[in-house]
Amino acid sequence: MASKSFTKYLKDLLDLEAPPVILPYRGYGTQRKVWLKGHLLDDRLLYEATEADSKRRNMKALLSRYLADPLEGWNVEIEFFGKKEIITTRHDGFFETSFDFENDIAQQGWLEANYTVLEKTGKGAEALVSKAGVYVLDEKTEYGVISDVDDTILVSHAAELLKKMRLVLTKNARTRLPFPGIAGFYHALQDGLNLQHKNPIFYVSSSEWNLYDFLVDFCEFRGIPRGPFLLKDYRKSIAQVWRSGGGSHLHKLHKIKHLLTAFPSLPFILLGDSGQHDAEIYAQAVHEFPGRILAIYIRDVSRAKKDVKVRKISDALRAQKVELLLVANTLQAAEHAFEKGFITQIGLEKVRSDFDNENAPFSKVSFA
Repeated sequence: MASKSFTKYLKDLLDLEAPPVILPYRGYGTQRKVWLKGHLLDDRLLYEATEADSKRRNMKALLSRYLADPLEGWNVEIEFFGKKEIITTRHDGFFETSFDFENDIAQQGWLEANYTVLEKTGKGAEALVSKAGVYVLDEKTEYGVISDVDDTILVSHAAELLKKMRLVLTKNARTRLPFPGIAGFYHALQDGLNLQHKNPIFYVSSSEWNLYDFLVDFCEFRGIPRGPFLLKDYRKSIAQVWRSGGGSHLHKLHKIKHLLTAFPSLPFILLGDSGQHDAEIYAQAVHEFPGRILAIYIRDVSRAKKDVKVRKISDALRAQKVELLLVANTLQAAEHAFEKGFITQIGLEKVRSDFDNENAPFSKVSFA
């Protein structure tokens, strides 16, 4: 009871009370099966971040993400490509389903699903409705990309609590920084060699669903290609802000295995960082799905002791003919991707131009 009273006190103090909202997430799938999901939450503030936002406004937005109340037992109707289904939200407000199609969906690439909350939110209130993109695999794509987020595309200092919390509490999607060259590199990977058929990018992170809107806004603002996000379970507690992105990372392995199973004919490139356990998780994916991983890029954000472990993993993967590179910056990963025929010369030059323009500091690469 004390915890609820404190939460109510914070909501009153910060004016965090708001009507219910439906947050559908980007879906994905093939022409025969798609996966759709989202959350239904109360007291969840949604507003567009700006570069001029104060620290207080940024902190208020963050707290709203963790103090919002999940709405359990509500019914959500999902409609996609002529198919409909009603899903009931579970205890944490989450809903998910998959649609199977007897015949191939006639379109590929980014389509749109509709979401309608069947319960009314109040006397005379309109029904909650929303839309979200759904990526349907283009069968002519060359490969898929699976990328971590924190300290892979987004400067997070995930291994240093004080630096991490300063960023989380005082910055927003417009003021957080990407690593130099990231947007250009991911667009080059998305383009591949066959520029007519875009390669899909999936973001698998230990960040919670609480941060979904922040991550989407960050990528859009920084010009990083859009893709479905697969995140960690929703957390409802102010205390969880300090643990954001922490805890077990095994869910990342489960989600990577799900993607490799969902797209059985698609090889993948994996990108992560050395600050957590990406190298170990990706090595397990190589072991369980032989022949499916084209290359692994690990951004070096840790101390030398951790690098030794990554190099040992790299040595072990060579026996399976998979290269794991421990790279100091994005440009070095792009240069290797060009040498291996994953991206074009034009793509590499765009990364190099972006990297130079963003004044990236030179640092030594360590090829694991």
